[in-house]
Amino acid sequence: MAIQKVLVVDDSKTEIMFMTDLLTKNGFTVRSAENAEDAFRKLAEEKPDLILMDVVMPGQNGFQLTRAISRDPQFADVPIIMCTSKNQETDRVWGMRQGARDYVTKPVDANDLMAKIKALG
Repeated sequence: MAIQKVLVVDDSKTEIMFMTDLLTKNGFTVRSAENAEDAFRKLAEEKPDLILMDVVMPGQNGFQLTRAISRDPQFADVPIIMCTSKNQETDRVWGMRQGARDYVTKPVDANDLMAKIKALG
């Protein structure tokens, strides 16, 4: 399945702008959500081909949200890449255990992220 629609979940407007700009320039359609509630609303409206997930957010964090999405039969097939400032190996392992397909630390390296997205597609 070719990845075209990406949902960026991050509570930082700066990060959302950076990701949206990067992905749009690479031909992706991007929607964004600033928290778990918003993310679920966007998922229900239109199922994305990929989710880029921040971890540190108010309310439900990215690990919890990743677990919820990956266990929902309706969205279990949507790959999730964690994009976070949490750069410890334990965080990466935990993120993968919650259902993430890959893990990128911030500041996000544009080429690295694009390579990971292409590997999923």
